[in-house]
Formats: sequence, structure tokens, C-alpha cells
Amino acid sequence: MFGKENQLEAGVTLVATNCELVGDVHFSDQLLINGIVKGNIYAQAGSKATVTISEKGRVRGEIRVPNVVVNGKVFGDINSDKHLELAAKAEVKGNVYYNLIEMVMGSRVDGHLIHTRDGKKEVKQAGESRQESEIKKPQVAAINTATGSA
Repeated sequence: MFGKENQLEAGVTLVATNCELVGDVHFSDQLLINGIVKGNIYAQAGSKATVTISEKGRVRGEIRVPNVVVNGKVFGDINSDKHLELAAKAEVKGNVYYNLIEMVMGSRVDGHLIHTRDGKKEVKQAGESRQESEIKKPQVAAINTATGSA
């Protein structure tokens, strides 16, 4: 391990319940947060990295990780280009950028949910939605109630 500066071993990094970490976190495999992180959390986009925030876990900062599981509190934006799971006790105060999202009843988001594909926002202009063009307004016929004819 010593002497090989650019090689990181796969493993789980734990921020324990009695731990408060101040500063940005960069990781490559798995990060489990049971304590408090006051800083941004980064993993390489497109990797298999996963951050899990347990029910007692708290994050104050931005999260940019491909796979995110939240069951605690996040105060900041979440950017997940693969999979995001918001469990029953999840509370997010910030915008959520996701490719695939799973929300369990009881989870809360105080911010915008923005779908992305390959890290890019999907913004549709007015009239671009296929569903809107396929929906036709029903024809309303005026019926003379006195005679019963149209």
C-alpha cells in the first residue's frame, strides 16, 4: 500500500455515530454515515461508489455520488447520476438531481426534484411534450335543452 499513491483499495469508510467530520470527503467505494459530515461529499461520476446516510446520519453540504441511500437528514443538494433511494426517515432540504429515484412513504424533500440523464438536466420546452400533442380537447356540442337537439 505504501509507495503506490494513486491506487486505492476497495472498502467501506465509516463515519461513526460519535464522530463529526468537518471538510470535504472524497471516496471511491462505499461511505456509511452514522454521524455528522459538515462538508461536501464527492465520488467519481459514473463509478459504482455508494454513500449511505443512516437514520442518525446528518450531512450539511452537497452530495455528488452515483448511488445514494438516505434515511437521515441532508441539508444541501444531492446529485446522483445512477440511483437514489430516499428511505422512510429521509429528510432533504435542497434540490435533488437524479437519474433513477426510489422514494418510500414518509420521506421528505424540501426542494426541487430534477431528472437528469448522463448528468445533464432534461428541460422540455413548451409544446415539445409528446403527450401534450397527442391529447386532443373533447369536442363540446351545444345542446338545446328545450328541444333536446344539438
